[in-house]
Amino acid sequence: MTINNEYQIDVSVNPQYLPGQSDPDSDRYVFAYTVTIVNNGKLAASLVSRHWIITNADGEQEEVRGPGVVGEFPRLQPGESFEYTSGSIIQTPVGTMGGSYQMKGDDGTQFDATIAPFSLRSIAVN
Repeated sequence: MTINNEYQIDVSVNPQYLPGQSDPDSDRYVFAYTVTIVNNGKLAASLVSRHWIITNADGEQEEVRGPGVVGEFPRLQPGESFEYTSGSIIQTPVGTMGGSYQMKGDDGTQFDATIAPFSLRSIAVN
């Protein structure tokens, strides 16, 4: 999201199915995802909190909100990036995740950085 061209936080996500931790017979599908957050804006900004919406193939949604990410509150100068890995468990072989990070600029401006929806897939789909 860009606010007056001063703030531009770009988020990319790389999900991975973890078959060794999953149990399809018990409707348990475990995924890891690595997130890269890049400050492509002109001013420094800090990640304050997160909001995820996790949706399984049955349309059931779970919302996750909390402070920071993996116990950290990264402050990114222009051009800097932050990467972390976390995980999610859903009850169906496919689903989606998306949401936003709540950010705060050094000047006090508060804004959301969008996390575009991405697929969680335990199976190959043509």
